[in-house]
Amino acid sequence: MPASHAAADCVRISVPGAEAMRALGIRLAGLLRPGDLVVLTGPLGAGKTTLVQGIGSGLGVRGPITSPTFVIARVHRSEHGGPDLVHADAYRLGSRLEVDDLDLDADVDHSVTVVEWGEGLVEDLTAGHLRITIEWALAGENADSQGDEPRLVTLMPHGARWNAVQLF
Repeated sequence: MPASHAAADCVRISVPGAEAMRALGIRLAGLLRPGDLVVLTGPLGAGKTTLVQGIGSGLGVRGPITSPTFVIARVHRSEHGGPDLVHADAYRLGSRLEVDDLDLDADVDHSVTVVEWGEGLVEDLTAGHLRITIEWALAGENADSQGDEPRLVTLMPHGARWNAVQLF
């Protein structure tokens, strides 16, 4: 698994490629429970949806998990009685009012909700959330044999629920 280290109250993880990003999502799924909100931030193509694919795999939900950019939100039902996964993309949304129109709060208590591009728009859906920022690793690091470029993933807990969780 990728190397990680803590700084202040966040955890930074070096992720070498797409398969490692999916594996990180599977590990994160082990920490998630109904009512959790995860807010994903990062540039286009950084691996946000790839991370959600791993989360979905770890939660055991129906797929396939693809970018919800054009449909805004998808609900992936659990295949074994666990929480459903609500996967939303706020990229095309311009305000909290547009987020309210999605009715994400209707599913938030019994689902795991993951919102790409949600920073500044969805944090008030729950008392706390886990913000995950995905960035390209520093210049000068090489892509692997499949062309994957390394990423730096930062996990930032917000609220009592997430401050009590051991994040790797």
